Amino acid sequence: MHFADGTIPASYRGYVRRKHLWILGGTVILFLLLIVSISVGAVSIPPYDVFLSLVNGTLDRISALLHPGTAVSVSSTDRIVWNIRLPQALAAIVAGIGLSVAGVAMQSILRNPLGSPFTLGISNAGAFGAAVSVILLGTGQMHSTVADAVTLNNPYVTTMVAFIFCLLATAVILLISRIRGASPEVMVLAGVALSSLFTAGTMFLQYFASDAQLAAVVFWTFGDVGRASWQELSIMAIVVAAATLYFVANRWNYNAIDAGDETAKGLGVNVERIRDIGMVVAALVSAVIVSFLGVIGFVGLVCPHMVRRLIGDDQRYLIPGSCVMGGILLLASDTVARIIVAPYILPVAVLTAFLGAPVFIYLLLVGYRR
Repeated sequence: MHFADGTIPASYRGYVRRKHLWILGGTVILFLLLIVSISVGAVSIPPYDVFLSLVNGTLDRISALLHPGTAVSVSSTDRIVWNIRLPQALAAIVAGIGLSVAGVAMQSILRNPLGSPFTLGISNAGAFGAAVSVILLGTGQMHSTVADAVTLNNPYVTTMVAFIFCLLATAVILLISRIRGASPEVMVLAGVALSSLFTAGTMFLQYFASDAQLAAVVFWTFGDVGRASWQELSIMAIVVAAATLYFVANRWNYNAIDAGDETAKGLGVNVERIRDIGMVVAALVSAVIVSFLGVIGFVGLVCPHMVRRLIGDDQRYLIPGSCVMGGILLLASDTVARIIVAPYILPVAVLTAFLGAPVFIYLLLVGYRR
């Protein structure tokens, strides 16, 4: 927004500054929460020691890359931080960002305030695909212990099979979205139907599984960020980063679609192409996260609506704001899940469901802000 002389109104500068401050403040909170999350657990580590371990460990690894053969001293605190808690905390942040950005993209693309990988059945489709890969294709070894429910021998095949089933669910959603007069309620009902279908498929596989396999598959479907290793975290981070960049690059197109398909087409936006590619990218993000961590619900639904109430629905700020909020929500949930019934560790999906279900009902009762 500019005056005729090219200057920007002070009111608009303040409007934009507030949005930037919200996002910056959320980023600071996310970093502080990361330190706190790593410090709590069965072995308590002072936050300052966690910060020193992160800084010194990063410098040591950079030095080892620049000067191969350099000996790196590792303390017991460093082992706990770098081998156990940091991968889990970063996996929570990456998964939260991925689910949130996929949710905000789906809500914009479909113009459906209840759009998310979970509510539209895409997460359950990915979970069914991962279960097919693990049980039928033999890409995983099942164990009935809490510490190691499932080990993926070939995570790439598991991810691809989950992706295929996510694409099937996405194709159905796209087909329904093109039906004239399709309302958000119809979309949600279609998502419920898809969720039921893929849940039934998972139950079918479980029926023919052994007792140990049954216990392990049920535990695997509980979303848990603690099962991600550095390798799996790297794959998730690459996919989520690429998808986020794609959505940010199309922020103006999504703003136009929010105004209506006809308005977007009048502005030169290829609505069908943007919608198809966006849904495929969101499905890929969901497939990767589900195949590695299990089903984590409501993050993609709740975070965009929370951010809308803070900074509005302008996609320039809504997308990065949702990413920050998703990281905060899932990391906070994982931290609480590790200490609420210590020494037992709850799967993070339990906490997100407890949080998401009431918010979901609230949105149904009071309406949606678009």
